Amino acid sequence: MGKLKQKGKAGAAINYINRSQALKKLQISLADFRRLCILKGIYPREPKNKKKANKGSTAPTTFYFIKDVQYLAHEPVLQKFREHKIFLRKLNKAIGKREFSIAKNLEQNKPIYTLDHILKERYPTFTDALRDLDDALCMLFLFSTFPATDKIKTEIVTNCQRLCVEFQHYVIHTRSLRKVFLSIKGIYYQAEIKGQTITWLVPYQFSQQVPDDVDFRVMLTFLEFYQTHLGFVNFKLYTDVNLVYPPKLDSSKDEGAAGLGALIIETTNNLVGLSSISHDSEIIKVESNNTDRKAESEKRLKTLSKKLATIKEQVESTSEIQPSIAEKSETTNYDDSAEIMDEFTEQNNISQDQKHILSKIYTYRDIQTASVALTEFENLFSNCIFYLSREVPRYSLEFTIRAFGGQVGWDETCGIGSPFNESDDRITHHIVDRPTLSHKFLPRIYVQPQWVYDCLNIRKLLKTDPYQPGKTLPPHLSPFVEHKEGDYVPDVKNEFEGDMERVEVSNEQEEEESSNEENDSDDDKPEIRSSHDKTIVNLPIKVNESDNEDMIHQMELEAEATGISFSKYQEQQDRLAKRQKTQSTNNTKAQQSSIQTVVTGKKRAAKEIEEKEVKELAKIMMTKKQKTLYNKIQYGKKKQQEKVENLQRKKREIISQQKKRPTSNNDDDNNNSNKKKTKHRK
Repeated sequence: MGKLKQKGKAGAAINYINRSQALKKLQISLADFRRLCILKGIYPREPKNKKKANKGSTAPTTFYFIKDVQYLAHEPVLQKFREHKIFLRKLNKAIGKREFSIAKNLEQNKPIYTLDHILKERYPTFTDALRDLDDALCMLFLFSTFPATDKIKTEIVTNCQRLCVEFQHYVIHTRSLRKVFLSIKGIYYQAEIKGQTITWLVPYQFSQQVPDDVDFRVMLTFLEFYQTHLGFVNFKLYTDVNLVYPPKLDSSKDEGAAGLGALIIETTNNLVGLSSISHDSEIIKVESNNTDRKAESEKRLKTLSKKLATIKEQVESTSEIQPSIAEKSETTNYDDSAEIMDEFTEQNNISQDQKHILSKIYTYRDIQTASVALTEFENLFSNCIFYLSREVPRYSLEFTIRAFGGQVGWDETCGIGSPFNESDDRITHHIVDRPTLSHKFLPRIYVQPQWVYDCLNIRKLLKTDPYQPGKTLPPHLSPFVEHKEGDYVPDVKNEFEGDMERVEVSNEQEEEESSNEENDSDDDKPEIRSSHDKTIVNLPIKVNESDNEDMIHQMELEAEATGISFSKYQEQQDRLAKRQKTQSTNNTKAQQSSIQTVVTGKKRAAKEIEEKEVKELAKIMMTKKQKTLYNKIQYGKKKQQEKVENLQRKKREIISQQKKRPTSNNDDDNNNSNKKKTKHRK
């Protein structure tokens, strides 16, 4: 007979522990326990059966895994918290006794703790640290815009600003920015670093009021960990790209609001030593190879005299073949060989599963085209030089433009460190956010800030006409939305730079084709030229096989009277006959296509009926659970379809209102002009 299980000695009662029990076990306050849990990444758990976990009680409590609490008991930071508590007690005692020298010594020997070991525990690899970088960047960019208060110190704000600018410089240096979206909350950015997509939110730089109902103690503990996290990530990223970390700060530019230009980015000199060592090793290898080749050649020369007599005839024949082979080998390039090796022949005897697998396989050519497209995208603004007006957001536009190879200048009132002035002739695009301009430079293009972000998201340079100052901008759609089947997809007419040339070429080709068709039609008409007058008379002569011979003879005589030879007359008749044949064949094809559409429509209807019957039979065979699940799925699809139809209806209403507006304005103008005329008459 087995042992009897006692209540509260096995199962959920042993695996879970409530918060009050954890505080008693660790012997710390609630605030220190919260800080420790945030730093170590331990969070409350929800047991399946709260009653069993709480040993029969139904009171609302928060539970933790008992293993996590035991893990916290051996944390070195916990000992530092206890030392800090002792330090505060001694400091308050010294200040109360007015022993200021002792208090000063205690302040200098204040216990300090680091979070390096916690970061290594939570993120064993660098990719894990990059995956969890989104929240850290959002928090740091948020605190970099806060004003310094009694809760938020100036040191924290400046440190956050420095770490954020360092990360932005890395993104600019590696050209790893991919998407940008301007939302109500702020500006969303997405970068691709080491194969990991990192998305973060940057608030707009307005004067912010610090709310009173937010617990900043919890946020500051998160911020404390995120600062060390981003510092470690920046160090690793900078060292991988051979940049000096931390970069030097130009204090004069920083005080003059230079922004990204305040940091001095320098490269390391480690590559010089490595390159020299590798170069020496390569020279040694080449020398050893040369000595081996010389030895082999000497051996061959010794045996060469015996073989010359027997190979004379073969040398003459091969001397004619070798030049042709050499010419062929010179003409073939690496790209051609890559294309030959990369092409695959179609295999007919392949199953559907194998085809599905082969469709996911990427060839060398696909990788090459993707890499070329990526390099073009990374250098999107490389040929553009921008100038920013005072009213545009410089902190965002400077970062996005420089991340794609562009050059940026700005007004002196926005900050010092601009590489060029407003009157520079090299400027190609002037970014403005005002309806009218008092002064314009002729060679440059004036656009609104949205043009930069739309070009970035579409990965091509758009036309600047819809983005000119004072015009209503096209919709700024989010690049983060992935449309599924049945979703509403807005129609956006994106016109890229360079499309006008294609349109003009196509129009010219169409005009040439139309002119050729007109010439052909004119040639098909019989030209009757009189001998006396030099006028040409076009007579549409249509002769069928059923016409009488007398009519044909009469037409031939009329043609001879006008001066047309018999051979030319026959050629014209042959052309007309050919045209009639082509028209008849086209008519028959159209009739056949209409018959086929009717047949296919009938087949589709039959298939739809069969599918409905199969669905009904499947519904009958479903269990009750499956039916409820199926009904829920169908209900969700209907709701989604209703949303799409509602959006489409709204779009139609907006388009109809836009069409009515110009007419109403014209009517108002006409009414006003009529009123003015009547007044003048009176």
